[in-house]
Amino acid sequence: MATQAQARRSDRNRARALGVAGIAIILLSAGAVLLPAGKRISADMIGGLLIAAGLIEAVAGSLRREVRPFAMTAGGVTALAGLIFVINQESHFFPTVILVIAWLLVRSVVLGAAGLELRGSVRVWTALSAGMDFLLAALLIAGLSISTLVISLFGPTPWLIASFAWFVAASFVVNGLLLLEVASCERESRST
Repeated sequence: MATQAQARRSDRNRARALGVAGIAIILLSAGAVLLPAGKRISADMIGGLLIAAGLIEAVAGSLRREVRPFAMTAGGVTALAGLIFVINQESHFFPTVILVIAWLLVRSVVLGAAGLELRGSVRVWTALSAGMDFLLAALLIAGLSISTLVISLFGPTPWLIASFAWFVAASFVVNGLLLLEVASCERESRST
């Protein structure tokens, strides 16, 4: 009896922690959206957001019952991208955009592979998260030629660099919603 009660408490704590992680990542997305409102966005700011979200996602991934290695890897990739932002301090457009594209593509592959092992609503949300990251990477790749022209004529404009914050925010929102769905499924599985 005691072990069954402990298991239920553990499941409840797991669901709560996953929900808190989802909300925390969504709040980080709000911070990313607000970054362009400032006068200047530094690589430290975007890097810090990526590190925080990556660490939260990795810890949340360690709590998952299914696809734990994939979920933790996705968080690790995000934290690594943030660390590169902080260490590199590159404010030039092209190295920065390539890093963001690489981060989004790697995340989409990891989440896509995870989605193959899932079922139900978590599979749908994992596919949405992978699809969002892939779409954002594709948009950045497609925008490179336009950006090249703008930068050649005017230099790296603040709105162009600020757009990275919006890409990060979009990825964070879908990822946060995914974690909220995982938490919801944890609560449902506990009650059945």
